[in-house]
Amino acid sequence: MCGIFAYSGIKKNASQIVFNGLKRLDYRGYDSWGLGTVVNSQIMVEKSIGKIEGVTIDLPPSNIAIGHTRWATHGAVSNTNAHPHYSTDRSFIVAHNGIVENYVELKNHLIEKKYAFHTQTDTEVIVRLIEDKLTHTHDLISAVRSAFVDLKGRNTIIILTKEGHIIAARNGSPLVVGINGNEIYFSSDTLSFAPYVKSILVLENGQMAVCANSKLDLLNIVDGKILEYVMEKNTIKDSSVHKGKYDHYMIKEIFDTPHVIDQVIKQDKHELHVFTKALQRARNVYCIGSGSTGVSAAQMAFYLRAIAKINAISLIGADAKEFNDMFTTNDIIISPSQSGETADVLEVLEEARKKNIPIASYVNMPGSMMTRLSDYKFMTNAGPEICVMSTKIFVSQLAWGYLVAKTVTGKYDEGIRNLKNLSQHIKSYLHDARNHSEIKSLALQLAHKKDIFLLGKSQNMQIIKEGMIKIIEGSYIHAHAIPAGDLKHYAITLMEKGVPVLFVFSNDQVKNDIINAMHEVKARGATVIAISPDHEPGFDEHIRVVDTNETSAIMNIIPLQLLAYYMASSLGHDVDKPRNIAKSVTVK
Repeated sequence: MCGIFAYSGIKKNASQIVFNGLKRLDYRGYDSWGLGTVVNSQIMVEKSIGKIEGVTIDLPPSNIAIGHTRWATHGAVSNTNAHPHYSTDRSFIVAHNGIVENYVELKNHLIEKKYAFHTQTDTEVIVRLIEDKLTHTHDLISAVRSAFVDLKGRNTIIILTKEGHIIAARNGSPLVVGINGNEIYFSSDTLSFAPYVKSILVLENGQMAVCANSKLDLLNIVDGKILEYVMEKNTIKDSSVHKGKYDHYMIKEIFDTPHVIDQVIKQDKHELHVFTKALQRARNVYCIGSGSTGVSAAQMAFYLRAIAKINAISLIGADAKEFNDMFTTNDIIISPSQSGETADVLEVLEEARKKNIPIASYVNMPGSMMTRLSDYKFMTNAGPEICVMSTKIFVSQLAWGYLVAKTVTGKYDEGIRNLKNLSQHIKSYLHDARNHSEIKSLALQLAHKKDIFLLGKSQNMQIIKEGMIKIIEGSYIHAHAIPAGDLKHYAITLMEKGVPVLFVFSNDQVKNDIINAMHEVKARGATVIAISPDHEPGFDEHIRVVDTNETSAIMNIIPLQLLAYYMASSLGHDVDKPRNIAKSVTVK
């Protein structure tokens, strides 16, 4: 989840380039940041805890530098634990994205050899391990290779030497190289350097890149052989990362929702038809994701079952391993993702790839590992999503899943019409100030509650789960999504006077079930809040939304996203960077 950035060039100040790059990567972790550069054959490091935004650096101009923004996994958030870390003789520094799963074993072995440790991080184990390997070879590249193969887990490292060389190695966590003439960039994602490069190289697992004297070599880590490589064209067209007139990225990205639905409508029709033909032949379809994307994957599975009558099963990435032996070549895996680098999902896909199981991905980041593992590659084309809490990408994933299901049934054109109608209604809803005033008022009431419950069913079951996630992420308040049908089985014990319960429902076949559940909690004194097209007797608060029929669940998520936004804002929280979480989860 950490971010790595590096630059080598002769015309620009590398320290400032890396510093600006880290600002574009801080969604990956903002516990601390640091960067190192070489001046007169000496490595100088500056680092600090906290967010990088609004900070200035005090490093002299140089032509090479590496940097890191941290999401803490091992060791407290402190200046000492911030990356990069020096070697003992200060001849090189290391920054790291990942988790060394066998770091305790390695550290104990190195302590026995009298190596001293000064931090609590697993990263320092990598530094000392490289030093130990150097006692057997005086070649740093060979020492890095030898040390790297001893690491267990998903890890990517970048090293800066006092000679002004950069060495980077990948296994699991992402690493991309960008080139523009004599300028070479390294980063955890393409977006961070997209405006400055014409071509990119995505490192594969088990590869190492070495940058020396403006020349880039690619090596196989295991045997050290030089590899040939072909640069790919940088295809990111929209890499702008500014809030414009909005106070936060989150609200801007919610307002972007109609645009991202329009991008779904523009998906290549032929590619969709090829993919949906494969879905019709599949024995099972597994939709896999984590966090908000786990919810969108579940909604995709719902659309495939309810609309296309396909046996679709949703899985959470971290818990999907138990299905590894059940996947067959007659199945298809669908994997939506914002970054395309979600670690626990990638582990499942990598195993599936070994068994030749067909994979489809729907990703917002070009060149991602999920895309590269996929047989059916679909891009969100939604532009950057900067807020850690996903909004527009989540809606895009739902809209795409709906269109896929409609295409399976031969009703592609109807699906397109319905999405166009949805896009227009969302746009109208978002631009009506009365809706924002209504939701702000409700947010002020809920922002001081201890518990918030959400109930839904059928097409809105995953919508209340996402509403729960957004409220938890932004406000740090306990929220609990409950299947309406389960209310009487256990959750009714939690219903009492003053407890807020949000009901989300549509004008569908389960509407009466939701209304019955609403009356049951009302009878216990709970405060009933409804998000629905029509008002019903018993509502204490009603957020009215337009009935968009088959797509009404997608329509219903908009007021929940706004509610979470206004709750977080009213509480004075950092809306775009909630505490303790990062956007791209590249570690397990």
